[in-house]
This record gives sequence, structure tokens and C-alpha cells, in this order.
Amino acid sequence: MIEGLLGKKIGMTHLFASEAKVVPVTVLEVGPCVVTQVRTQARDGYEAVQLGYGNAKLLNKPALGHLSKAESRSRHLREFKADDTSGLEVGQEFTVSQFQPGDLVDVVSTTKGRGFQGGMRRWGFKGGKATHGQGDRGRAVGSIGAGTDPGRVLKGKKMPGHMGDKRKTIKRLRVELVDTDRNLLMVRGPVPGSRNTMVMVRYAHGAPIADRVLAEEIVQNDEPVEILEAVEEETPEAAVAEESAATEAVEEETPEAAVAEESAATEA
Repeated sequence: MIEGLLGKKIGMTHLFASEAKVVPVTVLEVGPCVVTQVRTQARDGYEAVQLGYGNAKLLNKPALGHLSKAESRSRHLREFKADDTSGLEVGQEFTVSQFQPGDLVDVVSTTKGRGFQGGMRRWGFKGGKATHGQGDRGRAVGSIGAGTDPGRVLKGKKMPGHMGDKRKTIKRLRVELVDTDRNLLMVRGPVPGSRNTMVMVRYAHGAPIADRVLAEEIVQNDEPVEILEAVEEETPEAAVAEESAATEAVEEETPEAAVAEESAATEA
């Protein structure tokens, strides 16, 4: 089993976890991916596998030569770490069947490109006041630095510029459904990018198995439960019967019995 696979984003929909709970999911088409190159410790200094995904219409000669052994015309190539590459061969194919519902995965994608944007849209700045004499500072970023000291704009200052079209990783998304017939993987929550954006799905570090996820949820939701023993409720009829039984068990002392007891004590 390798660390992850390549695919593309199809869109978003929702699933019904129960009659009263709706789960938003992102549909990803994952695989099939072809092994185009195997990296070994002896030859390359590290263990990894290069996977190819998609079908390119045009390829240059170097790409055709590289993909000739795998008999593939893959459009996208990415490397994934592998602990053991002894069982991997060029041309071997991997599908979405290696994922299971309940697995936690990290999804790497490219965000939507927004072009050049101002500080309010790019960074969520509040903007200036609409009154009190301002004329053109309503959407300005305001002050960008101090005066004499340091006397410059610090690196990393949030300012207008190009927004989006960047690599972004969404971590620990739960796999809700796997459709092996159509190579579809549904993960909970949103994934960056527009439709048909290439994505890289890999196991979240520390939780590659569904059983581990379920155990983790049980620990998080484990609350102390107070166990109560079943106690029969006392009915009015039972209370009356119990009281009459107690009355019969204890004999009441009559005046005649008291006189007889006193006379017996005197004779003695």
C-alpha cells in the first residue's frame, strides 16, 4: 500500500448519515494511477514511487521516453513515499479501492485564482470610515508601517496583490463513501479548487486505518455513564399488604393481658 493517489475534484453534494443529520461531502475521482517510476535506496538514495494520472493529448519526446515502460500517457506525475518498494513494478495500477470509509486523509489541491484583489477581499480588512471627511480611503488598507524606526515596510505585510491559485492542504478529512465501480471518493467537507482541479489524496499522518479513526472517536466521545440498578416501584396495594403483615407480626398488649402479667409477677 502506497501513501496516496492522484485524482480530480468533481463537485460537492451531501449524504444522509441519519434521518436528522445531513453530511456535506466533496466528490473526488481518484485513480486509476499507474506506476511510472520506482525510486530505490540503492539507486536514488530514498524509497518512493512515482504515479501518473490522466491522459495527455500531446507529449514531448522526453516525456514519451519516460512513460514508454509504463505504456502510459499520463498527464500528471507525482511522487509518494513508500516504506518498501520491493513489490512495486512499473506499469502497476492502483485504484480507489485501497481507501475505506472512516479513513482520515489529507487532500492537496490548488485554490481558485482570483487575480489582483484589494486588502478587503484578499485579507478581510474592515476598511475606513464612510464619513468624517474621507474621500477615497473607504477600501484602503490604511497604515503599512511606522516612521523613522524602522523606516520601511516589513516583509510579509498584508497588502493588495494576487489572490488564490496557490497550493493548499486540507488535513484530516474523513472518507464517507467509496465507489470502486466509478473510482469515486467522497470526503466530508470542502476541498479547494474548482471542478476538474487535480487533487492529491494521501493518508493523514498517524491515522491511516479506519479502525484507528473509530477508536479515536470512541475515546473523544467517551463520557462516564451512571449505571442504575432496577428498583421495583411500590404500589399502594403492596404498601397496604406490607403494613397489615407488620401489624399481625406484633401482638398488641390488651388491658387483661397486662393485669394477668402483673398478678403473675406478684405471686412470684
